[in-house]
Amino acid sequence: MNLNYYATLIAVADDCPVERAEVPAPRGGKPTVATVQYAMLTGGPGELTQEDVLFETWLRRQDPPADAADVPALRDAFFSRSQACLRASPLPKRHGFGLLFDDEGRVRLCPMESDEYRRIVSGDVPGVTVLKAMRTRRA
Repeated sequence: MNLNYYATLIAVADDCPVERAEVPAPRGGKPTVATVQYAMLTGGPGELTQEDVLFETWLRRQDPPADAADVPALRDAFFSRSQACLRASPLPKRHGFGLLFDDEGRVRLCPMESDEYRRIVSGDVPGVTVLKAMRTRRA
């Protein structure tokens, strides 16, 4: 089962509340899904796939932390269940970051105010599929 996107931009949701990308903040002193994903994607842009981001987000938010020896089995168990894709991530839904996947499925952030984001969304970059992030509210 492969959940990765290739040559795709997940554009910000139509009901995204910000005009420019904003760095997500922890809530109540604890990391949120958005802060964990932001840290991963800025720490190693273009290194992770969607599957890596989904699993690592779940893994890093476990309390107590998982033993390193258990990680491969936990990853298999995690993907044995249906998972929401990054179209449901808070980064494109609420924080103004597009998620840009290369031809190998690796993802990096693409701020909505950037020239690159605007060119891709307008269709000026051939070969890149544009998908909208899921809306926060019903239409």
